[in-house]
Amino acid sequence: MDLRELGRRAGSLQELERTIAAPGDWRVELIGVPEGAEVRLRLRLESVMEGVLVSGDVQVPLVGSCARCLEPIEDTLDLDVQELFAYAGSTTEATSEEDEVRTVEGDHLDLQPMVRDLVVLSLPLAPTCDEDCAGLCVDCGQRLDDLPADHSHEVLDPRWAGLAQRFGASPAGRLTSAPGTPGADNPEEN
Repeated sequence: MDLRELGRRAGSLQELERTIAAPGDWRVELIGVPEGAEVRLRLRLESVMEGVLVSGDVQVPLVGSCARCLEPIEDTLDLDVQELFAYAGSTTEATSEEDEVRTVEGDHLDLQPMVRDLVVLSLPLAPTCDEDCAGLCVDCGQRLDDLPADHSHEVLDPRWAGLAQRFGASPAGRLTSAPGTPGADNPEEN
């Protein structure tokens, strides 16, 4: 941003609307801004005693995968921004650590690091397609929201698998005894 039109007189104001192409590194593991996507900036630059106050909003498209069911996600992130860029030699720059405050470089502002930090720090680490997403079935890997409510898998305890093969297993996973052998199915034999 060129600040020559804004000037250094406190109270000077400049509004701008810009659309820029997003670089490829605005992302976290499961979600991010696609490279080349349109990032919309509506900003207000105001000259103050210590520097230039940048405020407004940033709108970016997001694409990624749900952390629970891995379905694709497309969304838009709307963020508010307010950041002070200090003039070289100002009290704010002198009393702040080097990485605590952004600075005006000559007559220019570099807004990209500010927008990148704002966007990347606002991205969810575990995005979901829906806040009630149930995830995937641990046995078959299908999406639980797409399966019937009574979806289940018969699970036999592996310690009893040999006996289940020898004598046959009931649908409930309990062993059934062969005819004529004592067991829980025939109370007279117990």
